[in-house]
Amino acid sequence: MPVILKLLTAALFACLSLAAYGEKLRIVTEPWTPYVYDDNGTMRGLDYETTVTVFQRLGVDVQWQFLPWKRCLAMLDQGHADGALDIFHSHDRDALLLYPSEPLSEVEFVLFYANERPHPAKTLDELRGLTVGISPGYLYGSAFSDSTAFNREPAPSHEANFGKLMLGRIDLLITDRRVGMHVIKDLGLEGKVSQAPLVVSRQQQFLAVRRGAGMDLLVQRFAAELKRFKQEPAYAVLSAKYGDAHLHTNPITTPAGTVEQQESSAQ
Repeated sequence: MPVILKLLTAALFACLSLAAYGEKLRIVTEPWTPYVYDDNGTMRGLDYETTVTVFQRLGVDVQWQFLPWKRCLAMLDQGHADGALDIFHSHDRDALLLYPSEPLSEVEFVLFYANERPHPAKTLDELRGLTVGISPGYLYGSAFSDSTAFNREPAPSHEANFGKLMLGRIDLLITDRRVGMHVIKDLGLEGKVSQAPLVVSRQQQFLAVRRGAGMDLLVQRFAAELKRFKQEPAYAVLSAKYGDAHLHTNPITTPAGTVEQQESSAQ
């Protein structure tokens, strides 16, 4: 490549990058303790604070907004948001979204039951005839989503699902293990709710952005800086702050058909 062409290409990339950084990135997400949540008006969480640190180092200003997950995805689809925090990789959205090569964290979807009505399921078949509380717009893997052995009943929040569980309106609920443990603690349900042995699915979470001018460069820089940050003592301190909600960056095995944590055909 001629020197002048290399210079022009570099200048173009620089302009695209500056264009991407010139305005605040509009990032949407749903409260997902301990990964991201609102603590009396202050946003906190392992993935949120990690993302803030990385963007600060990149010199990128971000505008954050908490919304129900279905609304988050709708805003991405409609171009009203530039990206989403804690989203699973879905090949169906590759045409719309760019995902950094480095994940933020990993979730593990499990089942919880009330100790007064125990259902310690080890397989999905053991849920036959039961009703499982779910969150609207979340997909937990094809094996769970496609099964006809049990019923699914949505609730507007994780807290609402646990409330229905305690009232006996559902037999179990499904959510991320760490999220479930935090909700149990927040609602004072220790000793009243247990986790079933079955792990329904595992998946890595990312910060994904809509495709656009300069965004490919942004996700590349984000991934590189995120990887560096996770090797620093500051990240170890942040990880310890949120208990065992630490990152697993090695490849993970997921059940066939597992797709995005927080996405369904409606979301």
